[in-house]
Amino acid sequence: MTIQTTVDDDIARIARTVKVVAIVGLSPNEARPSWGVARYLQSCGIRVIPVNPGHTGSTILGEKVHADLASIPPEAGVQMVDIFRRSEAVGGIVDQALTHLRDLQVIWTQLGVRDDAAAARGRAAGVTVIQDRCPKIEFPRVL
Repeated sequence: MTIQTTVDDDIARIARTVKVVAIVGLSPNEARPSWGVARYLQSCGIRVIPVNPGHTGSTILGEKVHADLASIPPEAGVQMVDIFRRSEAVGGIVDQALTHLRDLQVIWTQLGVRDDAAAARGRAAGVTVIQDRCPKIEFPRVL
């Protein structure tokens, strides 16, 4: 019970305070879950920065697509990374986020996506880590 309450408290804090999210694996296809989540976050007043090497330089939801987290300018102020990739890719993404995003506060992995070792590295660096959840589902539940 305490663990769930702590996670809910973290999610509520994230929903209230995060204003810039990089979404790794954001698709330009409106039928994909990543696009729906990005659109939802934008409707909450959150800036979404797309990360998808297959669409670098194009735009998704009005924002320039970046090849990776390292290519996002530091002044963008990314506070949260939301990962729409397979669990095997999470470790490298987390390491890149910890190295390149100076304003990073949260690492979030989507439904079905987990990497406990990468989560431990993030937490050891002082970052809140939420795994195997979706902000489009969780934010309305805690606000």
